[in-house]
Amino acid sequence: MMRAFLAVVARDLRLAGRIGGSGALSLVFFLMIVALVPFGLGPDLNLLARIGPGILWIAAVLATLIGLDRLFQADEEDGSLDLLVGAPAPLELVVLAKVAAHWLGTGLPLALATPLFGLLVALSPTAMAATGLTLLVGTPALTFIGAVGAALTASIRRGGLILAVVVLPLMIPTLIFGVSAADAALGGTVPFGTPLMILAALSLVAAVVGTLAAAAALRWGE
Repeated sequence: MMRAFLAVVARDLRLAGRIGGSGALSLVFFLMIVALVPFGLGPDLNLLARIGPGILWIAAVLATLIGLDRLFQADEEDGSLDLLVGAPAPLELVVLAKVAAHWLGTGLPLALATPLFGLLVALSPTAMAATGLTLLVGTPALTFIGAVGAALTASIRRGGLILAVVVLPLMIPTLIFGVSAADAALGGTVPFGTPLMILAALSLVAAVVGTLAAAAALRWGE
């Protein structure tokens, strides 16, 4: 089972690197949002620093949607999805591997780039580190939630808009606790560990429920 899991992860990462995966596009989109918001808010550095974690989290949520519609659709189009569904390995394991590979190529780079992009919204080093940690813990939840929508729209051409409409409301709790954790690190009334643990729990629940729901959606689509 572990060999099958690693083989699917390696395959998806290799394909993403060969054809130019969504990771670079997500980073560029993330940078564009973070860079444009200060122009709209003006030169008030105190305001930017206060709402900076929220800006980074909203940008990360929107950037996560980049390429999600191709998570299963590309395999559906070339016929490999049928082979994956009929493989000896459980479909849930295959889905988990594909989502893990997608997060490694998109969510992880977003979290690692947060301290650098935090300079654009005048974040302090503490705020940069806290926001980066919350994104590292919370982006798996966004990816697994998005995987459910990707599985539902796998057979729909240009289903990106439908995917966004379906999954964005489900991402709101992760966004709320992610921003709450980042704000708590800057001296909020709630200890930093409390919303961070809730955020970690959301990622774990999303990993289990999202994997099962995405696998069921793929079976239903067949």
